[in-house]
Amino acid sequence: MKKFTLIALVLTSFLLLSKRSDAQSYKTAVGLKFGGYENGPSVKYFMNESTALEGILGIRNHGLVVTGLYEIHQTAFNTAGLKFYYGFGAHVGAVGSGVYKRFGSDDNYYNDSHILLGADGVLGLEYKLPDAPIALSLDLNPRLELATGPFFDLAPGLGIKYTF
Repeated sequence: MKKFTLIALVLTSFLLLSKRSDAQSYKTAVGLKFGGYENGPSVKYFMNESTALEGILGIRNHGLVVTGLYEIHQTAFNTAGLKFYYGFGAHVGAVGSGVYKRFGSDDNYYNDSHILLGADGVLGLEYKLPDAPIALSLDLNPRLELATGPFFDLAPGLGIKYTF
């Protein structure tokens, strides 16, 4: 719990130190997201210069999860191309029988299929490479699982996207 508090404090300080974004350097991005639970393709679409929608199709052991996020982006540390973002969303999916390791916990064994349904959050940094159509992101993804829980987990995420 101390690690979670420290990480939340550091990422919240990013929010307080950053200023509002003047403009986003891309409108749409497609790529891959690697997370504590699932890995898979993602799409991000900016509705305006500071708000975006992101969809992730997460492939996991014996299952599939679709996650949708609403994100707010701000310039971080007055650095061109570096954005701080935070947001919320939800996930829905299914997993089959087998052994699953929740991030940071012991293995769980499920004898039958389970529906996954819950609320998600996101808090992270994204860097758009100058003179290249590539964006890299690193974030924390708090997740409240309701269908097989309830339980709360916090997982890191790493993304690489092609921007246009």
